[in-house]
Amino acid sequence: MNTDIPTSNVALNIPDSRGINLFSTDAFAEALLRAYLPQDLASHLVPHFAELGRRAGDELDELASVADKNPPELSVRNRAGQDASTISKHPAYVDLEREAYSTYGLAAMSHRAGVLGWNAPMPPVAKYALSHLFVQAEFGLCCPVSMTDSLARTLRKYGDPALVEQVLPQVTSLDFDTLRQGAMFMTEQGAGSDVSATETQAQQEADGRWRLHGDKWFCSNPDAGFAMVLARSEEAAGLAGISLFLLSRELPDGMHNYYRILRLKDKLGTRSMASGEIRLEGAYAWLVGERGRGFQQMADMINNSRLSNGMRAAGLMRRAFTEALFFARNRRAFGKRLVDMPLMQRQLLKMLVPTEQARSLMFQTAKVLDRADHGEAQAKKLVRILTPLIKFRACRDARKVTGDAMEVRGGCGYIEEWVEPRLVRDAHLGSIWEGTSNIVALDVLRAIRRNGCLEPLRDYVEQLLEDGVPCDASRRDAQQQAVDGAFRLAAHAAPDENSSLARQAASALYHVVSMAAMRWEARHDGLQARALLADLVLVHKLSVSDPFAVPEDAGVYSELLNSSEK
Repeated sequence: MNTDIPTSNVALNIPDSRGINLFSTDAFAEALLRAYLPQDLASHLVPHFAELGRRAGDELDELASVADKNPPELSVRNRAGQDASTISKHPAYVDLEREAYSTYGLAAMSHRAGVLGWNAPMPPVAKYALSHLFVQAEFGLCCPVSMTDSLARTLRKYGDPALVEQVLPQVTSLDFDTLRQGAMFMTEQGAGSDVSATETQAQQEADGRWRLHGDKWFCSNPDAGFAMVLARSEEAAGLAGISLFLLSRELPDGMHNYYRILRLKDKLGTRSMASGEIRLEGAYAWLVGERGRGFQQMADMINNSRLSNGMRAAGLMRRAFTEALFFARNRRAFGKRLVDMPLMQRQLLKMLVPTEQARSLMFQTAKVLDRADHGEAQAKKLVRILTPLIKFRACRDARKVTGDAMEVRGGCGYIEEWVEPRLVRDAHLGSIWEGTSNIVALDVLRAIRRNGCLEPLRDYVEQLLEDGVPCDASRRDAQQQAVDGAFRLAAHAAPDENSSLARQAASALYHVVSMAAMRWEARHDGLQARALLADLVLVHKLSVSDPFAVPEDAGVYSELLNSSEK
């Protein structure tokens, strides 16, 4: 009798991407870096991106999976019965924190030299591109990273110089043991998107110090070393009575400041990262900027967080697409690879288009942000409208793209052992935090109505198209009609503060800008396929479609899929 046990072939039937390099397998990644960054900086960073890509597809992904299954826990008292508000984080999450803050300096690279061996602060493009890659392994942590970076930015713009000198080195430290992370405590039960309803009170004492009283309802990274807090300091109603404050976790004598974490939220996604409810009980805080202008000053931090939300959505989509394409290339059914089947090709391409639209908008917004930070007036207007555009559309698209990736993997995609469930759960965050879709779409119209952003955006789109690879002559009229139509719709909707057309107008502008960006990118080495993506945006996102027509672009499916992964 033959007692030999046959070798299992299960591993061949269930493709597992663990260990792939998420940077080097992405055919667009290096070429986009070189298109958007100065060549010396791009050449310096490519090896660092390659190393992060290797680790993001392997051990960082494993750490993220463990952290997701072991969420943080709150201890409200220590063993002596004293109020403590101590959050215990799983070691896997702490390891991820160390990598993000210290190894890669994601929160510090815009503010100081020395990150990844570079001798100056890096431009926003570098930061968002590196974060886009990191988030493909771990999403939740990138919220605290973004808030730490944004807190430093807002403090530098509005804080008293002595306060900046004291705090900035602490929140930009590359030494994890001395780093103090950042947060923002803004949301209240009665004041979610309506910040004018803020009830937290700020009282100034005789010695000039400020104390805060009130409840904050949704505070991510609640044990951060510092937090920006909105509180009512003036008798004036609405936004005019609100000021911005910097809250420190500890008092100068080392004791905990006068606030408590009441509980942690049991969230659908971003489970690795703590979010909680906070009660301020006379907590000492520093005034930041002018009294009564807190929301205007906090808006810079909120907008930075919105751009980060769009970046994270883009990263989630890229990871989801990479997983789906890997599976389709390595899974066989009915005697063929899935990727060779026309219907699967069409499904993958419908995932690829929004994935790359979001990445193009991320790069364009980061590039313009750099110009705005150097004082360019028109760039400030562009950032003002591009930021809500990417926050609105990319975050909504991420929910569908991650869901489609789950479907591509099939039954295994629904099992928590694989990455797809985590991607789907995390994707739903973006459309809620820092403003729901309705709020952010209306903010796009507000940028047009109050800040005059539409004409600069139109000029920007026209310049991108002029500098980019032109579309085929057969599509030229359709492209011009699409551009004209998007801006006409936005101009029509903008005067109405509660326009029911806000989402439609925001989507149209997003598609036009992303199409123009891809045509501009297509002129650069290694990015010629971006022109085909721009064509698909034009045909499927910006043109009237006949639901019964036979598509003419089926021939580009294989070409684009082959060009999207090395």
